[in-house]
Amino acid sequence: MRTVLCVLLVVGAVASTLSAQDQEQVVPAGSRYTLAPGDFVRISVWGREEYSGQFQVDEEGMLYYPVIGAIDTRPLNVAQLRDTLRAGLGELFANPFVTITPLFRVAVLGHVNSPGLFTVDPTLSVLDLVALAGGARSAGNLDKIQVFRSDTTAVVSYQDAAVRRATLGEIGVRSGDEINVPRKAFAREDWYLVIQLLTLALTTATFIVTVSN
Repeated sequence: MRTVLCVLLVVGAVASTLSAQDQEQVVPAGSRYTLAPGDFVRISVWGREEYSGQFQVDEEGMLYYPVIGAIDTRPLNVAQLRDTLRAGLGELFANPFVTITPLFRVAVLGHVNSPGLFTVDPTLSVLDLVALAGGARSAGNLDKIQVFRSDTTAVVSYQDAAVRRATLGEIGVRSGDEINVPRKAFAREDWYLVIQLLTLALTTATFIVTVSN
């Protein structure tokens, strides 16, 4: 059974507050971000399209790059991986200019119009990710978006504008996570059902009264 935890997001010092027994520090995706298995990276080498592209870190933390070969990313952050690529490419041509953007592979499920898997830039917000999935359905509850990871669930609320601006990297979303938009406790469709039931009950009562008379 997944444990439901609450996440408190603050702009300027954004952190994920898990249970008191198990706190996880949030590291924004960027040059200090340490790649994890399942992550993708977009590598651009200026003026050298043959060395540019999108690459995935496999389940053992290895990234396979042309010419250089297998790179163990487990001890590396993005800046260190960039330095490794520069050193390797520097043996082929002078002063290689390399940029790396980490990408996350996450699933968007629940009450969205087009659920599925998405490879996304960590600078997007969770609301941007929901938009990529076609947006929330009318019954979708954007105030209780859930982030599933293994046996842990974080609940993200969008009542605060500062929270809506937080990025995936800032709230600690990683590859393999699931973003779920749950159903509202009482949605518009429920009102339709209530009206139909009331109409049916009124019709039945009217029929019974008519027959009795």
